[in-house]
Order: sequence, then structure tokens, then C-alpha cells
Amino acid sequence: MRTQIGIVGAGPAGLMLSLLLRRAGIHSIVLEDRSREYIENRVRAGLIEQWVHDLLIEIGAGERLLQQGLFHDGIYFSARGRLHHINFRALVGKGVTIYEQKEVVKDLAAKLIEEGGEIVFEVSDVSLDQVTTARPLIRFRHRGEARELVCDFIGGCDGFHGICRPGIPTEYLTVYERGYPFGWLGILSESPPPASELIYAHHEHGFALFSMRSPTLARLYLQCAPDEDLALWPDEKIWDELRTRLGGSCELPQGRIMLKGVTPMRSFVVEPMQYGRLFLAGDAAHIQPPTGAKGMNLAFADVVFLSRALGEFYRTGSTVALEGYSQTCLDRVWKAQRFSWYMTQLLHRFPHETAFDRRRQLTEIEYTAGSKAAATALAENYAGLPLD
Repeated sequence: MRTQIGIVGAGPAGLMLSLLLRRAGIHSIVLEDRSREYIENRVRAGLIEQWVHDLLIEIGAGERLLQQGLFHDGIYFSARGRLHHINFRALVGKGVTIYEQKEVVKDLAAKLIEEGGEIVFEVSDVSLDQVTTARPLIRFRHRGEARELVCDFIGGCDGFHGICRPGIPTEYLTVYERGYPFGWLGILSESPPPASELIYAHHEHGFALFSMRSPTLARLYLQCAPDEDLALWPDEKIWDELRTRLGGSCELPQGRIMLKGVTPMRSFVVEPMQYGRLFLAGDAAHIQPPTGAKGMNLAFADVVFLSRALGEFYRTGSTVALEGYSQTCLDRVWKAQRFSWYMTQLLHRFPHETAFDRRRQLTEIEYTAGSKAAATALAENYAGLPLD
């Protein structure tokens, strides 16, 4: 098999990269170790920044987004029994859209296949070779047959647990990592969300997030231990704790809990994001706490930068943008890490914190809600920094 760009991973980053390359006249083949049904039903968070919303529409993958996406002008903070609204639209002229990641993947996969793009599902034994040469190889098995994909460049879009990052010699990489002493207990409930926009709640029991998947499906989270035993959280206890952490700032409709699970938290960045002709994108190179809602948005930014750099190479022969890919991405990644850390430390309870720490958090929330300058900085980061 031969292509210009071999892409490992058919998540949002890999599919978007293939579509963007097609628009630049560049051929690619996407390899995915799971089935199409699996990737289109993998549950992940789904908050997209304004520029991503616009990009999906621009590439022709936004029809269902326009019909089903929930556009939000801002968010709420809940603290000391009061709701504080931060209006992004009024402050920076942008908002965010709630649209599940699996729906984004469905739209991107359908668009790519409709246009004749190539996705090879259910491959196995994937490995990389010759990535520092002009003819990188991706070896894999498909339907029991050993195959090789020869390409000019490789897009490593296969997530944190994929094979692309481990394909880079460890001595070449610098890893920045931070663990957190808590996770999120997440539930999906057949109930209306308590507000029309997300509520980030600060409480002495810990953080809570009140989100949604639709006007009739609530996605709700409680700060918990990273190894929390779900058996200790019967449905009624979950609802009691959610009401407690909301603090009476608004009513909480209750419904049947359809799904529950615990997600640990981590921050992770690897530098550089490229090695030879292998370029990492998305979770293969960086993970951030979900408090900042940056995961899928950062992945899309990576592949926009990569598609531009590859387009320049094939148009002009210049490698300047390709050589600068890692630094271009990392400038944005570290800003997202900073914001995700800011939101995480602002709202969560940490071990060994003091009464001083809690009062400082409350004051920061109330100051941000009452200061146009502080609220604008939050809105600018949350709704999405400019891509250029």
C-alpha cells in the first residue's frame, strides 16, 4: 500500500486530519484497530470551542451539529448558594457548543467515507519503521494478512495508549506529567439539566459539574477519589450529594441514572511532538484535566497546524512549517494546560488544604464573576484562543 500520509487512529484528530488533507489535494490512509461501530459509540466529553464549531460546518461535517448541538453563551459558577454567570458572548463575541465526541466522530467518518477517503478498520499488530527516512513504513495485519503502508509522513493520532509515541526513543523525549489526588464520578441521567448552561460548583465537600447531553439528558460529575468504589455510590446517595454540592443555588431535577463511572485525572505533555517524519497529535502528545474542556479542541488545533505544514511542503517543498510544528502546537498546548490547571485548582478540594485556601478560592470565583477584566480572560480561554 502507498500513500502520502499514513494516519494511525480514527478518532477525532485522525479523521479531521484526513479530511483537511483531502482539501489540500493530499492523499492519506487512516488505520484504526477498532471497528467503525466502536469508534462511533465511544463515550467521551463533548464541548467544542467556537472555531471548531465553525470548522466542522466549513468542511461539510456540521449538518447534524447545527440541528442537535446545544450552543451556550457562557457558564455558571455556583458558590455559597449563588449562581454567577460568565457571558462569553457578551465578553468576547464567542460561545461554546455541547455536542458529544462520538457524534463528531460519526460526522467526520461519514463525510470522509462519502468523499472516498480510506479508513482501514480492525487492524492489529501495528508498528512503525524507518520514521527518520524519506519512506516511513507502517506495518500491520488486516483480516489475517500482514501488510505494509509506505508513506511520506505519519500522523500519530492514536491516543495516549497508542503505539506512535512509544515509537519515539525515550532519550529523545521530555515528559511533563502530574497526577491528581482525585477523580470524577460521572453519571448520565434521564433528567433535564438544572440550568441551560454548565454549572461549575465549588463546595466544601468537593467540586461538582452540572452538564448535559441534550435537553432531557443530564451529564453530572462529583469530585471523588481516583480509585473510588462505585459500590459505595448507590443512586440515592449520588443525588443527595449532587444537591448538597449545588448548595441551593438552583433546583436539581432527578431521573433514572443510566450510566456511572469514575475517571482519574492527570496532566501530561511530551516534547517534542515530532520525530523524523512522525508527527504526534491530540492525546498521543498531551492530556489535560477535563475542567478546562480542552481535549478534543486541542487535538483539532494540532491537526489544523499539521495539515497546513504538510500543504506547504507539497506546494513549495519547504519544510519550515513542518520543522516548527511541535513548537507551534506546544505554544497552544501549554496555554491550555495553564487554563485547565487554573480551573482545577479553583474548584476542587485538595488534601491538606486550609481554611485560608478555601476562602481564597471563593474570593477568586466571586472576583472573576464581578470583574469584567477577569471574566474576559476566562471567557477568552474557555471559548477558545485564536488559532492564528
